[in-house]
Amino acid sequence: MFWWHKAAQALRTGGTRRLGLITTDSLRQTFNRRVLEPHLTDPKNPVSLVLAIPDHPWVDAGDSAAVRIAMTVAAPGTRPGRLLTVTGEQKAPAGAEGRTVTLSVAEGRIFANLRIGADVAGAQPLRANGGLASPGVKLHGAGFIVTPDRARTLGLGTVPGLDHHIRTYRNGRDLMATPRGVMVIDNYPLSQAELRDRFPAVFQHVYDNVRPEREQNRQLFRRKNWHWFGATHETYRSFTKNLPRYIATVETTKHRIFQFLDADTLADNMLIAIGLSDAADLAVLSSRVHVAWALAAGGTLGGGPRYTKTKCFDPFPFPDLPPARRARLRDMGEELDTHRKARQAEHPNLTLTQIYNVVDKLRAGERIEGKDKQVYDQGLCGLLHDIHTRIDAAVANAYGWPADLPEAEILHRLTALNRARTAEEARGHIRWLRPEYQNPTGTTAQTGGADQAAMQIATGDKTAKPPFPKALPEQIAAVRAALAELGTAGPDQIARQFKGTRPATVQPLLESLAALGQARTLNNGRFALSGAPAG
Repeated sequence: MFWWHKAAQALRTGGTRRLGLITTDSLRQTFNRRVLEPHLTDPKNPVSLVLAIPDHPWVDAGDSAAVRIAMTVAAPGTRPGRLLTVTGEQKAPAGAEGRTVTLSVAEGRIFANLRIGADVAGAQPLRANGGLASPGVKLHGAGFIVTPDRARTLGLGTVPGLDHHIRTYRNGRDLMATPRGVMVIDNYPLSQAELRDRFPAVFQHVYDNVRPEREQNRQLFRRKNWHWFGATHETYRSFTKNLPRYIATVETTKHRIFQFLDADTLADNMLIAIGLSDAADLAVLSSRVHVAWALAAGGTLGGGPRYTKTKCFDPFPFPDLPPARRARLRDMGEELDTHRKARQAEHPNLTLTQIYNVVDKLRAGERIEGKDKQVYDQGLCGLLHDIHTRIDAAVANAYGWPADLPEAEILHRLTALNRARTAEEARGHIRWLRPEYQNPTGTTAQTGGADQAAMQIATGDKTAKPPFPKALPEQIAAVRAALAELGTAGPDQIARQFKGTRPATVQPLLESLAALGQARTLNNGRFALSGAPAG
């Protein structure tokens, strides 16, 4: 990405006429797109992708290396390009190198996500969706995971209060296949002294099984707080706190499936947790409209579609749902979640991947035979297909769109709606998804908190320090905005940007940003945003 940036700079300054680079296929990922987008979208001196192949095999003669690459060619100015997509691959004859590939060709403006069509990559995050999605917990210590039997020997079921700290745990394999049935020890926010006094058996278990690994961790926070997970996960804890259940999806998976998890279940960091409990919202997320958006916005990882919350969830414009329409979608969402869980409960070896492989064949009009017929019968896939068809039609109707819109047109309409909602929010009208949590005071437009802080920092207005936000998601956003402005800073410098906060309050927020991969720790105790120079 460094060389892509340097080459693009040479294009924009007249130092060269074209660039061409071979990269890994992760070029389309959210973080890497941040390198391309400023060059592609500069209003005065842009560059354009004139050729792109987003996902191509790179194989040597002995098949000892088999990775995926992307190829990009760029030129100055705004111009259309040719997007080549691999539609088939065959091994070369014996003794020959590489593979024989077939390519489809499309022409048009190529965006940073290496797609032609709607500018999904340029969609802006909406405040209406803010603070409601997060990866699950990242343990940084396998010793936190225990079997139910081990949990009982530690006191679960007999020691009062321990049920708040030993909880069911789910990762991507648990959701898509058969759950492992494991639990996880979550000691936050207990201090080590409190853990020792209240739950001595748990303290000893973590001391013996987690502390040795943590003593080798390079981050001071993780070495010092070895009895906690690798980060405190305040956003995730906050939006799930008062919910009976929440929505989860596997970050990288073949099929984009959303389902409910009980609130007492902790999600692994390879799941994206969404703080909504209404089945109507589950129906919207499970619809063809949202899945098309997620596939276009999220990129891929290891060949599988990736659900990046900053690109897939935060900018997605949900439809307005009057009570009657919300009630109908709620019924369908409940039917969807209940159906899948009932089929898996009756057939424990039946996986969601198997079920949706068959559902995809039904959508394509293919014949169901062989092993697929057993999956079809056990999963009642015909009924599941019908549920999805009804959800797709109802969600399209909620937007006021025909149910049979091509995906390209869906993406154009969603990007236009994102622009309209962004303009709305700038005027103070925010369509909160969960207003009682996101906007408990009921104000039409919040002028303080993270947005005010970010605006004052971005515009260089130093006449008055903004107040430090009260809600945790806004605190993290404000600290991130301050760090972006300052370049590198420690908790002291950031605390001085606000009224009503101290370095001790800012420090864990900086560490949380680092744990989430949005910032990095420098040797002198200062921080910088990920990808920013250490300056």
